[in-house]
Amino acid sequence: MTATVAWTETNVPVLAVAGNSGSGKTTLIEKVLPELIGRRLRVAVIKHDVHGLNVDHPGKDSARLFEAGADVFLQGPDESLIRRHDCQAASLSTTILRLSPMYDLVLVEGFKQSPLRQVWLLGEGEKAPLERPNIVGMLDRNMDRAAWLLDYIDEWLPIKWLQTPVFGAVLIGGKSTRTAQPKHLIEVNGKCLLEHTIDQLKDVVDEVVVVGAGEMPSHLSAARLPDVLDLSGPLSGILAATRWAPHASWLMCGCDLPQLSTDALRWLLNQRTAGVWGVLPYPGKKGVEPLLAYYDWRAGRLFEDIAADGKRAPHLIAQHEKVSTPCPSVALTSAWMNVNSF
Repeated sequence: MTATVAWTETNVPVLAVAGNSGSGKTTLIEKVLPELIGRRLRVAVIKHDVHGLNVDHPGKDSARLFEAGADVFLQGPDESLIRRHDCQAASLSTTILRLSPMYDLVLVEGFKQSPLRQVWLLGEGEKAPLERPNIVGMLDRNMDRAAWLLDYIDEWLPIKWLQTPVFGAVLIGGKSTRTAQPKHLIEVNGKCLLEHTIDQLKDVVDEVVVVGAGEMPSHLSAARLPDVLDLSGPLSGILAATRWAPHASWLMCGCDLPQLSTDALRWLLNQRTAGVWGVLPYPGKKGVEPLLAYYDWRAGRLFEDIAADGKRAPHLIAQHEKVSTPCPSVALTSAWMNVNSF
């Protein structure tokens, strides 16, 4: 079962560069790509070629394997290539769906009849097409197209990035070896820690779920999710949440944080920016903290990779280039102190 967060190509940053043949679509995209990559953005380009693909040399081992009927996966020191036999071409929406978890921005060259947000390029002597609401800019040859497009992306992408819904997850079910009862049931200031955590999250997220095994007081209302069965530790709870709502971003919270505050949660949300897939704070000498952290929906794939490698430590995600590890202010650091610190 998954959450009801519907995915369409409008949920992710997708921008088409459209126009008639010879209008300069490839030239423009080629010109802006180095600038976008310099902004540490991962960019994919979707291009349709009606003449077919020419990606390999006849006689090479990889070409022979493909011609023999196999899908071929090639990997070199700095690049990789997947060449597949598709009986039916995937729709544009399906292609975007496949690419979007791995990229910050998807540029589409052509597909001028699609409903995607489009920048339209005018060829020499061409008139503007009939007005369409999905065309956000009309660029002729006499203007600096690259500068216009980069300015547009700089303004639009950060806004688009923040439109992803944010859910909150409270992870329970640890061994609680140092306490006489489960940590999430310990009372602080008249509330159990689970209720305290849910209350703080409800102020800043769209939905709260409780993940893991353990008693939940009857007066608390939140969706319940079981841990992933074939894993142990916090990673099992994190993956349960990201699999349940794979197109939502997440605030992940341990259940043992008595000084968790909405100020700390809002600080985490304020660290969101285009191109950042996770925010693991560095609140003190113990290193990064993955259990009071923000994860963009693209981070789900990074956690899946950790689990596939047979590892169980969610802090390993901090090694990824798309993950930020900022230090909160001194006034906020107590939010990351668990019950064992008191």
